[in-house]
Order: sequence, then structure tokens, then C-alpha cells
Amino acid sequence: MPQIRPASPMAPHPTRAAPRRLAETSRGYRGSMLQLASALLPVLRGGEPVAVVTVARITRSAPRGIGTAMALTRSGDVIGSISGGCVEGDAILLATEVLATGCSRTADLGFSDDAAHAAGLACGGSVAVVVHRIEPTDAAAIAALGSAAEDRPTAVGLVSSGAHAGRIIDLAGADALDDTRMLENAYDGCEVLALVHRPRPELVIVGAGDHAMALARVGSAAGFAVTVCDVWERLVTAERFPTADRLVVGLPADELRGLVSDPARAAVCVLTHDERVDVPAIAAALRHGVGFVGAMGARSTVAHRAHLLRESGVADGELARLRSPLGLDLGGASPTETAIAVLAEIVAARHGAPGSPLRDGDGPLHRRPTTADAVCIPSLQDVTR
Repeated sequence: MPQIRPASPMAPHPTRAAPRRLAETSRGYRGSMLQLASALLPVLRGGEPVAVVTVARITRSAPRGIGTAMALTRSGDVIGSISGGCVEGDAILLATEVLATGCSRTADLGFSDDAAHAAGLACGGSVAVVVHRIEPTDAAAIAALGSAAEDRPTAVGLVSSGAHAGRIIDLAGADALDDTRMLENAYDGCEVLALVHRPRPELVIVGAGDHAMALARVGSAAGFAVTVCDVWERLVTAERFPTADRLVVGLPADELRGLVSDPARAAVCVLTHDERVDVPAIAAALRHGVGFVGAMGARSTVAHRAHLLRESGVADGELARLRSPLGLDLGGASPTETAIAVLAEIVAARHGAPGSPLRDGDGPLHRRPTTADAVCIPSLQDVTR
């Protein structure tokens, strides 16, 4: 049996977060209301309501996507960001009003090009927001936030227009959604945002050397659920991998199927230099349908490894999915620089981006996400039970 243990214990949440400035908080929490769950739950469980501002629609451009949320507590703590600073001031005023009255609001927030330029901003767009108050007694909201905080598939509906704006409703089966496309046929005049939390994508690192340590750090920081697997128990320790979610001692090829729960969204990076370990691990990852499979190695190693993989029965079509040598060409050579190059290739592949400098393109800087956390559903009566 593989040895599987958590790398470090989960720290308990405080009863209530200490007051924080917007600039400090917004770096740590981005996404929909569900992605703010770990910060919102201590406040609600402490008996205080929170006001949540959610982006329902975007006109022209905005640095955050549909469904992005920020929250305000009665003690003045601001959690999250909906625009990176362009409209946060107005959003806080709306949230303050909703906290005081308990009445939901909808509003359009933004800057014209001239106003944005005069303010030293380059937003040039607007967002339609819905602002609502979550009470400590709101069982549906608390349950959804609790599920998301535990990194389980979760979905709720937020009515974003009409007389019921701000109401949270159940969306049976909607936790399978992962698309931000808007469904425009709101024939009853009541649009619903499906706020979806999907578990963190998995990053399995095969090997436990210096490069693996660096990749575990940056992978965790980027929001991946990181697993480190190696045959050497003395290397697979919490001291060496303090940010990893799981540490596994065993043969990676034998353990892989049990380590990856959602292969299409997962990444497996083979950082070993032992063909007895890395060839079976790569073959297992490719055959298991892992979405991103990469392996480090010099070009001569890559060619020899490809020969061994073919001999082991890996078809050319499967082999074509292997990213090796692994990483974008950033020119760095240290473990941390190499880890950044590897993570950059993973992120680019997940979003279907070329990984080229932004200055060489001519499209919007902020792409609409392909796997984000909200989709607009056309009819309230279609999605309530």
C-alpha cells in the first residue's frame, strides 16, 4: 500500500478576520462568492452578516470575469476584488448600504474612456453588479460556502436581475458547469448566475529533488492541489514540501490512478532522472488520459525516453501529447526559475494560450476564461426545484 499522509495540518480559521485594507486582501481572494468561502465563513459563523458584490455582466472590457465577487463585513473588512481598483470605491458604498438596509441592489459601475484616463486608469469599461446580504442564518448560503471551502464540487444560483435580484437559489446538478458563456434568452426577465466551484486542479510531481521542491511551491501558490510522489521516503517529507497537499512514497506508475481524480484537468510532471521510474510513470499518465503530461530532460534523454516509451507500447498518438523537454524557454536555470518555466507552460496549456509576450499580440489583455466559475442561466423557473 502506498504511504499517503497530509504534508501539513490545516490551520483553524479565526472566529473573525482582523480588519484589512483592500490592497492587502484582494491579493489573496479572487473569484466568485464560492471562492471567498474560507474568508466569509468565519465572519458568518461569528454571527455577522456580509454584503457581497457580484459582477453579473461586463460591457467592453474589465480585468475580472463574470461572477467575480467582493464582500464587505460590518467591521469594514473588504474581501476580494471585482475590478482591480477601478470601481471598488463605488462597490463598497453599495455594499455599505445593503449591509445597513438588507435590501439587495443592482447597479452599473465603471468609467468612460475620458474619465478613466483622467483618473490614471485604463479600464475603459463597465460592470453590472448585484449586491446582496448573506445572513448568518442563511442555511443555503452557509451550506454552499462550506462545501466550497472543503474543495467539493458546488453550485448555487444568484438571481442577478428583476424583482428577485440577490436571491440565492438551489441549482440541482449545476456543479458540472464550468463555462462562462452567457445564455441570453432571459424570457421571463430574470437572469440567474450559476456560481460554480470546482475542486482545485491536480498537479502530481514525480520526483522529490530540488526542482520538485520548487515546483511544489509555485504550484501551490498558483492554486493547484499538489501531490509529490517518489520511491525515497527520506526525500518525501513535510519539511521539504511544506506546501504540498499529499506526500506519497511508492512507485509513481503504480499509484497514479489513485492520485488523480479528474484526469482531464490534471497535470503530471515527471522530474526524475531514472528511466526505471519515469518511463512507466509517463506511460501510465498518458494512458490514464491526464490532460497535461510533461517530463524534464536533455534533448538526448528525451529522444532515448521516447524510444523506450514506444518499446513499452505507447502509441505515437499518445506520445505526441508528451511535453518534453518540459517548460517554456525563459532562459533561467535555477530550480525556482525552472519551476516557473514549467508552471508557465502548464498555465498556458490549460487556457489554450501560446505563452508568448503580450506585446506581440493585438487582442484583449484579459481573456474571457474558458474554465471559470459562473454561467448565466436564462430562467428562474427553469432552475429552481
